[in-house]
Amino acid sequence: MSDQPEPFTYDGGRVEPGETQQLRYAVSETYLGDPVRIPVTIINGPRPGPTAFLSAAIHGDELNGIEVVREVAQEWNHTDVCGAIVCLPVLNVQGFTAQERYLPIYERDLNRAFPGKQNSTSSNRIAHSIYHNFIAPCDFGLDFHTSTRGRTNMFHVRADMDDEGAARLARAFGTNLIMAGEGSSGMLRREATEDGIPTITLEMGEAHRFERELIDHALDGVRSVFAEYGIYQQETVRWPGWRTVIEGWSEKTWLRADAGGIVEMRHERGDLVHDGETICRITNPFKSDATVVEAPFTGLLVGVLENPVVYPGNPLCHFVKIEEMQERIIEERTGQTHESTA
Repeated sequence: MSDQPEPFTYDGGRVEPGETQQLRYAVSETYLGDPVRIPVTIINGPRPGPTAFLSAAIHGDELNGIEVVREVAQEWNHTDVCGAIVCLPVLNVQGFTAQERYLPIYERDLNRAFPGKQNSTSSNRIAHSIYHNFIAPCDFGLDFHTSTRGRTNMFHVRADMDDEGAARLARAFGTNLIMAGEGSSGMLRREATEDGIPTITLEMGEAHRFERELIDHALDGVRSVFAEYGIYQQETVRWPGWRTVIEGWSEKTWLRADAGGIVEMRHERGDLVHDGETICRITNPFKSDATVVEAPFTGLLVGVLENPVVYPGNPLCHFVKIEEMQERIIEERTGQTHESTA
């Protein structure tokens, strides 16, 4: 990192220290040959420091993160920024316009296309343009997501905790839960982290809506990260009160329906559920028959069903195992006690 502030450059533009630039950057074209442009705000502070990117809507129907990135870009006071902030509120413009998760072109997942290829598929070309211009120049990044349609996620971080930089970033964000893992090939956070740009995923809520409480929590997390890295020197690093890191696939599972019907969920996202407690019941329209779904171990409900109708095999909840010591800490901090809900 230079002792002097430096310009932020991308293909076709330059943002000098002390300047803020808003632009729509072309990453593809429509069937009619019109440009497909992503909105970008680049805040280059007057003093030297790291460069961070904030991205959202890599899946077009995931809206909570859009508001987080927009508020950082447009409503925060950037007078004393040390370094630069690259704000990318809508990466998947085609998906966002159609309010669909994937790129409408062959339903490709943009979050499996990074770092992209210049002379390849449409999704790879879009990913390459975004990555080359706005990710590669950065020192770290925050990528905001929600659950998919019909489900909701508790507020948590996903990060490669074996990577020192990603682990530091994950802890600085200040969530109660960190899900450890490198992620799938082509994911923005995995490819950027492997490229020396530590990046974490922030999961928060459900698709197709703004959830103000989660947005505010995420903004607190951004402030905490900016304090950790000295971008906002007036802020302080946030401690969430308690924290658990989930390592390994053996400690997390999707519980699935063994019967079709209507789901009566007995717990909410983020709840601590003890071994043997009822998570939900699946009943027929007459409530004359019920299938009870019990917790196979003591754990946290990271994600739960929002649409209460299922076929056999449909996912009901994302459940992660909690150790005895972690269980006691969570109970002390949240006031949750072991009470049967059967």
